[in-house]
Amino acid sequence: MRASVPGSVCALPLHLLLFLLLLLPEPSCHAHEVTSSTVNPCCSFPCQHLGVCVRYTDDKYECDCTRTGYHGQNCTSPEFWTRVRQVLKPSPHVVHYILTHFRWLWDIINASFLREVLMRLVLTVRSNLIPSPPTYNSKYGYLSWESYYNLSYYTRILPPVPEDCPTPVGVKGHAELPDPELLVERLLKRRTFRPDPQGSNLMFAFFAQHFTHQFFKTFNRMGLGFTKALAHGVDAGHVYGDNLERQLKLRLHKDGKLKYQVVNGEVFPPTVSQASVRMSYPPSVAADRQMAIGQEVFGLLPGLGLYATLWLREHNRVCDVLKAQHPVWDDEQLFQTARLIIIGETIRIVIEEYVQHLSGYLLQLKFDPALLFGSQFQYGNRIALEFSQLYHWHPLMPDSFHIAGDQLPYSHFLYNTSVLTHYGVETLVEAFSLQRAGQVGGGHNINAVVTKVAVGVIKESRQLRIQPFNEYRKRFNLKPYTSFRQFTDSEEIAVALEEFYGDIDALEFYPGLLLEKTRPGSIFGESMVEMGAPFSLKGLLGNPICSPDYWKPSTFGGEAGFAIVNSATLKRLVCQNTRTCPYVAFSVPAEEPSPPGSVQTDEL
Repeated sequence: MRASVPGSVCALPLHLLLFLLLLLPEPSCHAHEVTSSTVNPCCSFPCQHLGVCVRYTDDKYECDCTRTGYHGQNCTSPEFWTRVRQVLKPSPHVVHYILTHFRWLWDIINASFLREVLMRLVLTVRSNLIPSPPTYNSKYGYLSWESYYNLSYYTRILPPVPEDCPTPVGVKGHAELPDPELLVERLLKRRTFRPDPQGSNLMFAFFAQHFTHQFFKTFNRMGLGFTKALAHGVDAGHVYGDNLERQLKLRLHKDGKLKYQVVNGEVFPPTVSQASVRMSYPPSVAADRQMAIGQEVFGLLPGLGLYATLWLREHNRVCDVLKAQHPVWDDEQLFQTARLIIIGETIRIVIEEYVQHLSGYLLQLKFDPALLFGSQFQYGNRIALEFSQLYHWHPLMPDSFHIAGDQLPYSHFLYNTSVLTHYGVETLVEAFSLQRAGQVGGGHNINAVVTKVAVGVIKESRQLRIQPFNEYRKRFNLKPYTSFRQFTDSEEIAVALEEFYGDIDALEFYPGLLLEKTRPGSIFGESMVEMGAPFSLKGLLGNPICSPDYWKPSTFGGEAGFAIVNSATLKRLVCQNTRTCPYVAFSVPAEEPSPPGSVQTDEL
């Protein structure tokens, strides 16, 4: 039965109905009211739709609405074409639903030219949400030359909360924020392991950590909001080191290759005795069990050592391919070209497999830089503080690690390189590919061993005065939540948040991302995807190798090197560098095998 519609509305011509819609008043933008008692009027974030708040006196401000598509005191009145776009543009929820349903339709699209058309649209729409050049940093809440040129800072999408606000997040909520340790204990700490319904596995979890730590290198010893990763993107610094001195110590200086050691007939990263780079191991770990890796913290987990081993082997394999093609090349040219190939392989695997898995899209993603050559796209990237905060996905980690019938607790896993050399690459790859990771969103899923990291993230966000969660919802074109019960489908979490914050507009950025209700059958909530994807795609496609001057065979040593980049997959990375080819993917098989045994081992 169809719902009845008033005949007078049905009789209106479509163009007249559209015109009437455009005349309707703009819905509430959830702006905060500025009162005379406000110390700083910008504390209430009055400027909507990317408008910039400029303060003149104690109680006088102005919103700069330039090129926002809006006008009015608080940039809330849409211009004509903005209203047209609002009427025609589907919501993020509708777009996500279409991209994750109707498989028969996507099978047709993926086999046609429409795949490239839609991929170009995805890349441009997502990337345009990230400002380029960068805008703010943690020192300045306004545009400055320092924010642009000082690469030692993470950039920021939104400026810091002004220092003279009535509450820590502006004007809403309690005068004091909740104790971070209590917050994590009650809302984020795991009670019972909750597996990711998308089937993400530990191979995915360790890849996420390994991949992102080439550009997430917070350097608080220098000051708040600083980073050591001056390249601000995919540079394979986690393989080669983040400075020339470290790189030179890791190189073999022959045939372009990296140093290595052989254990039980297999190649692994060298020890710190063979490559004297600084690594972050506890004093209890002997020097001959400390592996020298590009990223100094990668001795922490055998899963990170596994990926370090795979990329070391791949670099040296690529050098052999290049030397066969170019016997006249010296060590330096072989090394530098191999590095470009490794960067290209990384980006392809990230887009076509890692992001593909995360998105759940039925649109088959494609890494083809040429798709953007006809558009106004800026090649360059700055890593944002908000992206670094967002990417703390510690709920992925399990309660123990299942390897070849053994169950390893954290006490046997952390800083234990012998896990890697004892089991070998093939065994670890298959074990990690078969073990489920945890669901990131929804709360109550961080293992007790790593909850202290979540506490640290919350403390850092407060020191850096990151704006509240709803302000970022608006920044990424999402409707702000109006209540805690709308935000979460858990009554327990809603009640606790009401107690902790008092107002949904006071909810902090990182807790918001981790506690938001997840999309059906998804690893994340809406905000994590809609905020994270623009950062990822802008950073990946903004890489220099994706620019017109770089993206051609000669950059990669000719057609053979270019072919390596264009055919890269996770399976190829593993199977071209191992004696056998184990099961490898970012998700567990559709039909999971029987749970591994639970035998405790003290052999390692």
